[in-house]
Amino acid sequence: MEDTLSGLRSLMAIHSPPLDALVVPSEDYHQSEYVSARDKRREFVSGFTGSAGLALVTKNEALLWTDGRYFLQAEQELSAQWKLMRIGEDPAVDIWIADNLPKEAFIGVDPWCISIDTAQRWERAFSEKQQKLVQTSKNLVDEVWINRPQAEINAVIVHPLKFAGRSVADKLKDLRKRLRQEQARGIIFTALDEVAWLYNIRGSDVAYCPVVHAFAIVTANTAFIYVDKRKVSVEVQAHLVENEIEIREYTAVSSDVTLLATDELDTVSTVKRVNGGHQAEENSNLIWIDSGSCCYALYAKLNPDTVLLQQSPLALAKALKNSVELDGLKKAHIRDGAAVVQYLVWLDEKMQDVYGASGYFLEKDSAKKEKQLQSLKLTEVTVSDQLESFRASKEHFKGLSFPTISSVGPNAAIIHYSPKAEACAELDPDKIYLFDSGAQYLDGTTDITRTVHFGKPSTHEKACYTAVLKGHIALGNARFPNGTNGHALDILARIPLWKDGLDYRHGTGHGIGSYLNVHEGPHLISFRPHARNVPLQSFMTVTDEPGYYEDGEFGIRLENVLIVKEADTKFNFGDKGYLSFEHITWAPYQAKLIDLKLLSPDEINWLNSYHSTCRDILAPYLDEVESAWLKKATEPIGA
Repeated sequence: MEDTLSGLRSLMAIHSPPLDALVVPSEDYHQSEYVSARDKRREFVSGFTGSAGLALVTKNEALLWTDGRYFLQAEQELSAQWKLMRIGEDPAVDIWIADNLPKEAFIGVDPWCISIDTAQRWERAFSEKQQKLVQTSKNLVDEVWINRPQAEINAVIVHPLKFAGRSVADKLKDLRKRLRQEQARGIIFTALDEVAWLYNIRGSDVAYCPVVHAFAIVTANTAFIYVDKRKVSVEVQAHLVENEIEIREYTAVSSDVTLLATDELDTVSTVKRVNGGHQAEENSNLIWIDSGSCCYALYAKLNPDTVLLQQSPLALAKALKNSVELDGLKKAHIRDGAAVVQYLVWLDEKMQDVYGASGYFLEKDSAKKEKQLQSLKLTEVTVSDQLESFRASKEHFKGLSFPTISSVGPNAAIIHYSPKAEACAELDPDKIYLFDSGAQYLDGTTDITRTVHFGKPSTHEKACYTAVLKGHIALGNARFPNGTNGHALDILARIPLWKDGLDYRHGTGHGIGSYLNVHEGPHLISFRPHARNVPLQSFMTVTDEPGYYEDGEFGIRLENVLIVKEADTKFNFGDKGYLSFEHITWAPYQAKLIDLKLLSPDEINWLNSYHSTCRDILAPYLDEVESAWLKKATEPIGA
């Protein structure tokens, strides 16, 4: 680590101009949340392995910013050379730089790894002290990363219409209509899930995300994909050509954006247009880019006066699931729920056999068994491997949708904990166990969290679990007028916790993809200001996942995926139309962690109704033993 920092500082010193600081973002050239191994530059530099964060290396300091999900993890992973900066508590990186670096300081960043929004915000902050954001011509981290992983050649696959629900031609037609409405003659797509969704392709270039490293440009007459051609099979080539999409090398995007800027891009297209060209509007001279996802490097090639900086039209189009996608998501979540139940049945038996635990149903102190053989003991990693194997047996399974958060006791308080085989905890019958996991299926992406105890939970643990459950139920049962955003709804999940002076440091819900990214925008349910940007609409998906975390003790989170749908209300004030949620995740909540005295009759009725549906829906996927276990786990409570 020390060698890395000194190597970077040497390169900063000989850079022209010499750099006072170097920013190392987490993102790749596509502003992705999850990145491939060779793009984990911030992790390589800092040693912090969380998915979100930003490193800043100055001449004599090294700082890492991350959000509330990762405070505990970062404290554990950062060496003494690094200072942790807590987003929301400490000054933001641009403010810190403006306040702490000298006047006229040069701050370097790879312009491919930073969005236009971020770069412009920083430039405004730096201007007060005449500090300057410098676009480095090559990535300095790559220069010192001797064993950087090689680029992998992973095959692109066609995502069939039976899962996608809409043809590429249909999507391109809608997109070009939007271009005409906005008087834009072209649009650049850099977000990997948008390229995959638009062209009905998938891949495996990023772990857990079925995406392809690719850019796309669409004009009134042409459509291009920029991808390593070695990844494109004859079948995929036929699919793209049939949809009049020109295949160009990944690196050609840079020169092609320059051609787009001068309105010469269409001239390089070799695809024969069966459907005829689309006439661009006479006065359409704008090039549309999403300032939140497009990198600064491509923006720098355009004339700012002819750029339309606006959210990508695909962000919302992708979030509004079609009927085929919704049907697929529901089916995927049923199979996934069956896997989770099979896992709980297996884990319940193992905890009793190996550790003398009272088990999922009984509430007694564990009868501690003699120290087990190494081969018998259960760890956070060995049990999550078993969960994966239950999922892998299900139809259309393609892999996990994110690294499983399998966490015992104090580790469950680390919100995005990622257990490592060599250093993870053993399961403990006297401690809470939280598992947050999901899978990629051809017909949908899943994400579910349950928190369980196989011994005797404390009164405090029960009260906290019940408060989280009450918030989870309140949000899931919400009815709200059209036009309501996730910022307005977030409070519903927190009120039961606030009553006791408790809270959690993460958002409450995110969209979820259709065999795409597990975290999908543009909407979210959160206290963060950008949750105000996009109202919730029918056919969106969103998670409902409140939690509570007690550092050094335990963590609790409950998560279901919901679909937004029209609500059947008695009245319709203001003719707005009202919306509600439909749960599509099916797995029981542990009765012994619930303090019934804290639940209202309505909450008890909802829980019993959910459990009854859960039992009926999952039964066909379970064997006799598993069905009997689920029947017991979903017995009516409070009767």
